[in-house]
Amino acid sequence: MLIDNPLFENRDAVLTAFWATVRLTAASAVLSLILGTVLVALRVSPVPVLRWIGTVYVNIARNTPLTLVLLFCSLGISNTLRLNFDVEDPSFNGYWLAVLGLTGYTSAFVCETLRAGINTVPLGQAEAARAIGLGFTQSMRLIVLPQAFRAVVAPLGSVLIALTKNTTVAAVAGYAEAAFIMKEMLYESTGGAIEIFLGFAAGFVVLTLPIGFLTGRLAKRLEIKR
Repeated sequence: MLIDNPLFENRDAVLTAFWATVRLTAASAVLSLILGTVLVALRVSPVPVLRWIGTVYVNIARNTPLTLVLLFCSLGISNTLRLNFDVEDPSFNGYWLAVLGLTGYTSAFVCETLRAGINTVPLGQAEAARAIGLGFTQSMRLIVLPQAFRAVVAPLGSVLIALTKNTTVAAVAGYAEAAFIMKEMLYESTGGAIEIFLGFAAGFVVLTLPIGFLTGRLAKRLEIKR
């Protein structure tokens, strides 16, 4: 019976957990997009030291396991350096530490995705921008990046889907999202493990499937015919 289902019995906790996942994904996605855009500007900058900084950051971030990044945020930044967002509220503090770790990690992939988009912009357009007197920042902002974003809408959707799934390790930073609640329910439940697993798996499918569908439709609409 439905009422005996562990997911139904704990429906409030399950809904709260998935809302926590959505909040975590949304904040990390916005900040990753901003930081990733800054990083790609560094990666293609005409100044060698800026290119070096961008390259070093991206290579370190994308080759470091996410769990280690979140552990560093929790134990290194919070516990050792005593840099906290709110010591009076552990949940709030854990949330922003998780956002910090996910943003630092995901922005490297956003950067590389945007760099692939920049490579689709014909070189002649950048040369034409310089010929009419535009500087590097103006060329990137007005000509290159708008076309690069249009070219990589679908790949950015894949990065967003990966980010949504990566939130399942946010418990390392002390934040309880869907995967953490699922683990608690599995430990406390005397049965219904398959129902719990399938229920949470279905929840993530519900979160990620629309992202792929919407970014696919948007990519077709914004496709640039060359």
